Amino acid sequence: MSEKFDYAKAIAELEEIAAKVENPETRLDDIDALVGRSRELLDQCRSYLRGVKEKIDSLDNE
Repeated sequence: MSEKFDYAKAIAELEEIAAKVENPETRLDDIDALVGRSRELLDQCRSYLRGVKEKIDSLDNE
C-alpha cells in the first residue's frame, strides 16, 4: 500500500537539507545527493499543491 504524502514532513526535510547544504563541513558529494533529494521533494510538494488547488477550484465551481 502506498504511503500518503505528508506535506509538512516534506517541508521539514527540505529545511534539514538546506541546513546541511549551508554547513561548511558537508562534503561536495553529499551536497550533490542532498540536491537530488530536494528536487524529488519539491516535485512531490508541487504535485500535492496542484492537487489541493484543483480540489478547491472544483468546490468553487459547484
